[in-house]
Amino acid sequence: MTNAVETHRTVLVVEDDPGVRSTLEQLLRFEGYHVLVAADGFGALSLLEERRPDLAMVDVVMPGLDGLELCRMLRRRGERLPILVLTARHQIGDRVAGLDAGADDYLAKPFATEELLARIRALLRRTDPPADAGLLRVADLTLDPTARRAERGPQPLDLTKTEFDVLELLLRHQGAVLTRTQIYERIWGYDLDTSSRSLDVYIGYLRRKTEQDGGPRLIQTVRNVGYTVRPA
Repeated sequence: MTNAVETHRTVLVVEDDPGVRSTLEQLLRFEGYHVLVAADGFGALSLLEERRPDLAMVDVVMPGLDGLELCRMLRRRGERLPILVLTARHQIGDRVAGLDAGADDYLAKPFATEELLARIRALLRRTDPPADAGLLRVADLTLDPTARRAERGPQPLDLTKTEFDVLELLLRHQGAVLTRTQIYERIWGYDLDTSSRSLDVYIGYLRRKTEQDGGPRLIQTVRNVGYTVRPA
């Protein structure tokens, strides 16, 4: 059934396999999305010069400009478009490579339709403006949810969308310990397998960026529970 909430949201599908591309396009249109399609990374870049989708689904293995390099190019030029990487690879290293390239989430093929749609909805929810848009602070770390800006002291932080969302979630619950399951459900919209290291990757990124000038650690690990934000 088409979800009226999703109607008028636009998804860019970047997939070199014509059959897969057509199937994804039909599925998303049935669910009420507008759909743009590109057969490779170069086609996606051309479309993005003219259109502003709400989300991109990008296959990793493509001729010409592959999915990972497309992600890197978009992030280097400051593009904050949410990106869901589709990959047939199952090794943790390949998944981390996708996150390192700037993807917000990944989904290994073959995947269930319901899971794909759930991840799309989760990424799109994260683009909605927060109900409470006041400044969030802990120590000398400041985050502005409306402007999507973060600073540590006078130093602005260059955060990806997912890094920003994780930090915002922790700051909105500062002092409380959020479990890994809670963070996965709030940020990704579902609970990943317990062996997933995606959250650890993003916590590592955030710590490097928020501590890059020697500032004391604010993102604390609570062993066997999860994470919290508070002064050391």
